[in-house]
Amino acid sequence: MLAAVALYALPGELAGILAGLLGVGGGLIIVPVLLYSLPLQGITEYVNHLALGTSMTSIVFTSVSSVRAHDRRKAVLWPAVLRFSPGIAAGTLAGGYIASLLETGPLSVIFTVFLFYMAIQMFLELKPKASRHLPGAAGLAAAGAGIGFFSSFVGIGGGSITVPFLIWCNTEMRKAVGTSAGVALPVAVAGAAAYILNGWGLAGLPEHSLGFVYLPALPGLVCASVLTVPLGAKIAYRIPAAKLKRVFALFLFCMGLNMLFKSL
Repeated sequence: MLAAVALYALPGELAGILAGLLGVGGGLIIVPVLLYSLPLQGITEYVNHLALGTSMTSIVFTSVSSVRAHDRRKAVLWPAVLRFSPGIAAGTLAGGYIASLLETGPLSVIFTVFLFYMAIQMFLELKPKASRHLPGAAGLAAAGAGIGFFSSFVGIGGGSITVPFLIWCNTEMRKAVGTSAGVALPVAVAGAAAYILNGWGLAGLPEHSLGFVYLPALPGLVCASVLTVPLGAKIAYRIPAAKLKRVFALFLFCMGLNMLFKSL
């Protein structure tokens, strides 16, 4: 058990810093680490599903810490979070169910194109129309459904979609990051539930699994990430908003490259 905690502590720390800095769950780091480490631990079946499910479950705890850190700085738009949530719950459960049945390759390619597009737009600081603003309850619920679906399908907390969407709606960068942290929590809760339920009772899962969640990986991931989230949030509020936006654009570009590599 101690070996498992040590193995996952470093990726957990990096995921926590990303969560605090950019309002994302850290799946970009956690999923590849799990895809590499699970076979080293003798796990050969359902590796992709276990990586995604374990990532989503760890993001639940990271998101709680992240949203608290950003809420202390009054950067979470709670009305938007509440309006996102019904669609997020439905989309995440649907995405988790479909992901448990299918290979993720084709959808990953589509998602990668989206990430590259958003990264270029943010890095070049292409401005959205001044008249554009956050939609009403129905529009945010629909956007939440899309965010939840893609997030659970690829094992991320949703920030890589939520932040660009909020900026596209002329939300200030730091409030976009803080609100994304709030949105990541229902995404992660619904996603974790979907992976637990869809993997429940399947033959071939490793010992100490809860559906598609590999429990021994959680202590290292969770404890390390929760401790480093405040550091990431502190850095976010010391970086000028324009530079923070470019940092996020580079993050999206790296995430797109990673997903493109996996899909090929």
